[in-house]
Amino acid sequence: MAGMGGSPSGGRTGHREAGMSDAPSLMRLELVSQPELLAPVRAMLTSLSERLGFDEVETGHLALAVDEALANVIRHGYDGATDGRIWISARVVDEPTRRLQIEIEDQGRQIDPAMIRPRDLDDVRPGGLGVHLMREVTDSCEFERRTPAGMRLVLEKSIPTSRSPGRRDNKAGTPENGTP
Repeated sequence: MAGMGGSPSGGRTGHREAGMSDAPSLMRLELVSQPELLAPVRAMLTSLSERLGFDEVETGHLALAVDEALANVIRHGYDGATDGRIWISARVVDEPTRRLQIEIEDQGRQIDPAMIRPRDLDDVRPGGLGVHLMREVTDSCEFERRTPAGMRLVLEKSIPTSRSPGRRDNKAGTPENGTP
């Protein structure tokens, strides 16, 4: 993300925050806060998750968690503005256990991480379940303030060890079928 105007690395103070990994990113993406970009992000994350060995249900859960996080950034962090910047990175962390780590950063409105709570599930009404879903489908869901502005969310999910990584369709996403 170096060289991108306003990239999250510009907001860091020279050290890795608690819980952050120095593992290289498998995927790094910068996007603007436009809801129509959520579908392509879901597709990329779904493909990556499948290749790492997550099953269809786990892959769907991860895509849902990231979709909810991005929707919250757009809705609450940027108040619906379509020109806010969002950075997403995904990496595999090996210690203490092998897991997928997804980091989402923005420069939107900050909020005290302790105030980010799911609503009471007994309060039956549309909306407001994103944080609950993110916490339910991941092993770890940590919010923190960025310096000097914005928020950072780190989601982690243990990578399955009992299945071989990759998709069932061995030709999907390969040069043989015309896609990288």
